[in-house]
Amino acid sequence: MKLKKVFLFFDSSTKQQQTKIGQKHDRREMSQINKYLALTNIATGYAKRMTRLRNRIFNEPVRAMAPRDSKVISLLSELPRQKDPEYTNYYPRHVETWQFMMKLRDYGLFRDEHQDFKEEMVRLRILRGKVKPKKGEGKRSKKK
Repeated sequence: MKLKKVFLFFDSSTKQQQTKIGQKHDRREMSQINKYLALTNIATGYAKRMTRLRNRIFNEPVRAMAPRDSKVISLLSELPRQKDPEYTNYYPRHVETWQFMMKLRDYGLFRDEHQDFKEEMVRLRILRGKVKPKKGEGKRSKKK
């Protein structure tokens, strides 16, 4: 004989008890679930093993533990700091900002006076003939 599963819930807006009809289940199936729930509360060896198995399946701590030990589990279950965006995005993106500013400088939209000064110094060294020789054109190669 098939029965309809009926859920009772409390509607807070009307403060009345209402019923909701769910999927069809027979009595035997419902009683087996109730038996399983009752067995998990009993401290038999079978119940303990089933509880451990259930905890392993659902990634919960296998055995009951002290609050101090649960702190270790909570720390290990968090994201590692090198993968946590809160830590990795802490500092601004200096390299990307510098590359962007150099692009703007090439287009003439940004003036970097220090870079201009360094380039001017290199240009003046070239005019005075103080440029480093290319590879293979140094003093030792000229002796031969």
